[in-house]
Amino acid sequence: QRDLEARILRHVSPAFAEDPLRVLRVARFAARYAPLGFTVAPQTLELMRHLSESGELEALTPERSWKEISRALMEDQPQVFIQVLRDCNALKTLMPEVDALFGVPQPAVHHPEIDTGIHTLSVLEQAALHAQPLTVRWACLLHDLGKGLTPVDKLPQHIAHEHTGLKLIKAVNERFKVPRDCQELALLVGQYHTHGHRALELKASTLLELLQSFDVYRRPQRFEEFVVACEMDARGRKGFEQRSYPQADYLRGAAQVARDVAVAPLLEKGFKGPALGEALKRERLGALKAYKEQKAAH
Repeated sequence: QRDLEARILRHVSPAFAEDPLRVLRVARFAARYAPLGFTVAPQTLELMRHLSESGELEALTPERSWKEISRALMEDQPQVFIQVLRDCNALKTLMPEVDALFGVPQPAVHHPEIDTGIHTLSVLEQAALHAQPLTVRWACLLHDLGKGLTPVDKLPQHIAHEHTGLKLIKAVNERFKVPRDCQELALLVGQYHTHGHRALELKASTLLELLQSFDVYRRPQRFEEFVVACEMDARGRKGFEQRSYPQADYLRGAAQVARDVAVAPLLEKGFKGPALGEALKRERLGALKAYKEQKAAH
């Protein structure tokens, strides 16, 4: 009762230490009850630290871990889950790739928060504030993993971090046997989020390649999730939380323009097989060039 009044999450039995999954569960409850002002009791955090450092977390099955992680990411303040795991040294065992982002600087002009780990938590926070689905939240958590590999002498710049991060995203996906839709979006957001931010500057041909990479004609929802993940990334920066993100509607419009190119007239002209594919591509490119010019004129 006293703990409830003081808003403290505390373990109630020594049996707590018998199952390392409880480390993740307490962190998840911390994320759930953070909006009410609850924090983890120092003694419980100490026990979680002991469990984390004993190596027992490594015995958890991917399925059990993912069940807790995925549920925690859907809480109101999922960033608290990651922070608590970090506070008890569990993050470096479970997701060393995410843990490695803390303390890594970024250029202050784009990232007033500077620290890549803090930025990642902020992006996750924005995803929750905007009620994004699990796929988007997972992609937000992993989008910048490549920044943890940047050589010290190149900091705070992160050249090609999108490409270098892909193998890390893949490793985390495989470690927890993450569902395919979450895996795919995390890899695509990791690879293309900078394209998203530069959408208004992209050539029509690059825009078309981006849309093709997402199979936007058959998988429109996946592209929409990419767009919102980019927006969460842009908003997850100190002072940018309320800033508009015109790239989102620009990308949605481009996807619609490409999808609106009709196949029937090309079939009537006798195109088929690979030639039909090429003709479709030409038509879509023309439509995107016109779209780009029309937007530039406004």
